[in-house]
Amino acid sequence: MSPRRSYDQYCSAARALDLVGDRWTLLIVRELLAGPRRYTDLHADLPGVSTDVLASRLKDMERDGLSTRRRLPPPGAAYVYELTQRGRELIPVLQALGEWGEDALGERRPTDAVRAHWSALPLLRNLDGCPAGLVEVRLEEGTFHLWTGAEEGPVYGDGPAPGEPDARLTLDEATCEAVRRGGLTLRDAVRAGRVEVSGEGALAKELRES
Repeated sequence: MSPRRSYDQYCSAARALDLVGDRWTLLIVRELLAGPRRYTDLHADLPGVSTDVLASRLKDMERDGLSTRRRLPPPGAAYVYELTQRGRELIPVLQALGEWGEDALGERRPTDAVRAHWSALPLLRNLDGCPAGLVEVRLEEGTFHLWTGAEEGPVYGDGPAPGEPDARLTLDEATCEAVRRGGLTLRDAVRAGRVEVSGEGALAKELRES
């Protein structure tokens, strides 16, 4: 394991960057917010990262108390990585960074990878103040689900909701991009008929009535 590099500055921002400032680290955190992930799953959802760099970052994160590695019981018998509470505390950091970076997105380039669940954190930010619950989101490029008010456990996951969601949102790519980039709030999109909301949970009712 490589020694941790440091800015050697007595400043909390510098100390934070000592831990998460290396390339790929925060994106690994983003993926681990989906709950325990196998190495192969992480590699598949981080296009462009080399196997050596991913392994190195995961070891660094484990050493620094941001994540842990454990072996699943049979029949799985595979190792998975998951965030510690310290790692989960990076959620608002990622949300703020994503919001700050929206103006830099521009038009999607032919070389840009995309995963449906990369919209989870921006949408979660738009659901602040809503009742806690499970939300299924259907986009043109795929389906994912997220939990509002989740204090522990996964924040989001790929694919349909694992059970009946409290709300199901269906929206097109243009609407999702507008919400992600802050040009449109989720509630305004619902009122404009650009997001279809179904479900009988408190969360769905609040979105329909907002």
